[in-house]
Amino acid sequence: MDGPADAPVVLLLHPVGGAGALWEPQLEALTRRFRVVRADLRGHGRSPVPPGRYELADLGADTVALIDKLGADRVHLAGISLGGMVGMWLAQHAPERIDRLALLCTSALLGPPQMWIDRAATVLAEGTEAVADTAIGRWFTADFRAREPALVARIRAMIAATPPVGYAGCCAAIEIMDLRPDLPRITAPTLIIGGTDDPSTPPEHQQLIADGVPGSRFVQLDDCAHIANVQQAGQVNDLLLAHFSG
Repeated sequence: MDGPADAPVVLLLHPVGGAGALWEPQLEALTRRFRVVRADLRGHGRSPVPPGRYELADLGADTVALIDKLGADRVHLAGISLGGMVGMWLAQHAPERIDRLALLCTSALLGPPQMWIDRAATVLAEGTEAVADTAIGRWFTADFRAREPALVARIRAMIAATPPVGYAGCCAAIEIMDLRPDLPRITAPTLIIGGTDDPSTPPEHQQLIADGVPGSRFVQLDDCAHIANVQQAGQVNDLLLAHFSG
């Protein structure tokens, strides 16, 4: 937790293989006006690693429990990839807890299911090191990887350090996910951000969300792959500040 203790809370949720530390580029900007909480989803970072398959409902319930522990009635929430999926689930099933919502490089349906079954099997058999290079290739463009080798290496190490059971459990959550039918139920003011060069969740995934969420705003960022908040931190910071400030 960073920022003024009495400020409105902004809760930040990360992708599969990430951790709350992935949001470090947003701290300086957001803590000027907000109490910023960077959470590690179950199975990631410093959070517990329950065995078995997870569902979005599990991750959503964890997040509601965290909001309760913070003593907050409502929070602003920004989620990237899996974090955005959890954000959509919360806005659909616990709308009273979400004030404003920001969805980055995410999807309401991300198949095919077999892809997630295979990826979970790989990390359980070989560890998350086995998928780290492939993930980095999706997360950042080649030019960015060449410009920022030290930063990319730190993030690769974050992926490789993710507990295999936790990574696989979250793969299972995405495998069975379909948030499309309930998108019109989202009433929180919603900002959607996509990267034009994102191979994991191309812009048509965010457009589908924008078409389904009433009154939402969709912004595409050029020269940007899957982890927009890192590759285009300045633009993302400006967008989040404006959105969460109302």
